Amino acid sequence: MTDTPGEPRLHHVVCAVAAQQHDAVAELFTDLGFVFEILELNELGLHVHLDWKRGIELVSPISESTAPVANSVRQFLDSNGNGIYTVVLRLPDAAAAESIAERYSATTRFRQSFSGNGSFLDEIDSSVFGLPLTFLSTNVQ
Repeated sequence: MTDTPGEPRLHHVVCAVAAQQHDAVAELFTDLGFVFEILELNELGLHVHLDWKRGIELVSPISESTAPVANSVRQFLDSNGNGIYTVVLRLPDAAAAESIAERYSATTRFRQSFSGNGSFLDEIDSSVFGLPLTFLSTNVQ
């Protein structure tokens, strides 16, 4: 299957994992053949294992963080335990996707954007019809 630039597609799934189980879950996926980049996103308050190429991201809140995203993941874990936190859809225009979702009473949980050195990323984390969807526009591979 070829990836056509500009066409919407499933990009990856983000799993929220309790901090004390994060390394074991990452090891499971590594044993299954996933290859992770390990990140500490202090501004978001998250410990992350990310394999964009194969479509999986594991996130756990950093224990002392009070960042809104860390708190959102913590609340998810408290309510649901480990599970799918959001499904990331790669789209040509994240803001346009958010406008469409708003017509269906979506709420935005989180947004981030950056650009520089020829790269850009726009990410909007929403909930629509109870579905956790993240709209992603980026040229970052």
